[in-house]
Amino acid sequence: MKLSRTRGRRALGLGAALAAGALVLTACGTDDNSGLPGAVDFTVDDLDCGPGGTLLASGSSAQANAMEVWVNTYQANCEGSQINYKATGSGAGVQEFLQGTTAFAGSDSLLSPAEVEESRRVCRDGGRAIHLPMAAGPIALGYNVPGVPDLALDASTLARIFDSAITRWDDPAIAALNPGVDLPDLAITPFHRSDGSGTTENLTTYLHESAPEDWPHEPDKAWRGRGGQSADGSSGLVGMVQQNEGAIAYFELSYAHQNDLDTVNVDTGADEPVEATVDNSSNAIGQAEVVGEDGDLALELDYATREEGVYPIVLVTYEIVCDGGNDPATLDLTRAFLDYTAGEEGQRALAEIDYAPISGDVIEQVRNRVEAMD
Repeated sequence: MKLSRTRGRRALGLGAALAAGALVLTACGTDDNSGLPGAVDFTVDDLDCGPGGTLLASGSSAQANAMEVWVNTYQANCEGSQINYKATGSGAGVQEFLQGTTAFAGSDSLLSPAEVEESRRVCRDGGRAIHLPMAAGPIALGYNVPGVPDLALDASTLARIFDSAITRWDDPAIAALNPGVDLPDLAITPFHRSDGSGTTENLTTYLHESAPEDWPHEPDKAWRGRGGQSADGSSGLVGMVQQNEGAIAYFELSYAHQNDLDTVNVDTGADEPVEATVDNSSNAIGQAEVVGEDGDLALELDYATREEGVYPIVLVTYEIVCDGGNDPATLDLTRAFLDYTAGEEGQRALAEIDYAPISGDVIEQVRNRVEAMD
């Protein structure tokens, strides 16, 4: 079924768009993601708009910066539309979607089979929840070690750091990976998310698959490692790294760049340690396989890759939607907004703010699934 749209009008100026975004893109706890890198132009020529109205969504804080650009751009070009996205974290966002209080959820981890089954109560007329990969990017490992602007770590060493088995920055395992670097005799303070997080699940999946002997814990949205300290949300972890010498934590690359934090180069066994960049994470997405069935676009990543220039700790954010049986009151606006985010303009904006666009056949499938929502 084709969506009937009215032509968008650039009725709001940039200042008004920013003000609108500040009102409707709300965050939970410390995940207040303002101050996007560089000057972002929210005007788009000939953006196709939905019918107007208000849309509620919540979830992944990893995509909060991307959602800020998408929301502001859509509202700047589509008068009468208001998109309310709350960066509550993937776990909370999925629960709100399953309770029927939001039109879609952002999640950095896949739904469980039980959650898919539960979604049938919300998705009417035989519909169910599916995964639409919409943005990707590296999970950066930010650290605060004075005098060490370049640092390489491998999966085994990272696992032992975050599991409190390596406790000082001049540990022989770290020194062996960084020959010639003057590492200080400084205590390591690893920080992890206190809230349920798809970022945590993706990091721990990498550790579990790449260094299972050193990270025996099953991947989970909730932190399972031993010791360390916690903070709420990605921006909470950023604050802890900034304030504590010897700290290390994990968050999306955009947070590291916004706050001028040093990030770890990951030694994957390739000839050179791999830097956390958009291009290097795009290389990882290019190796991903679609493992979802019947229109579901869940991806499987190769966390243990040794390919040159492939950053292995990559997060894919999915929009969780009903493939059918959506609420008629919000269907057209949901479809129009996601059509924009998955479209060329929406995906092009990602690279400017340290996200990796979804490309190739996968994004074409996403666009087809959005168009088919009913």
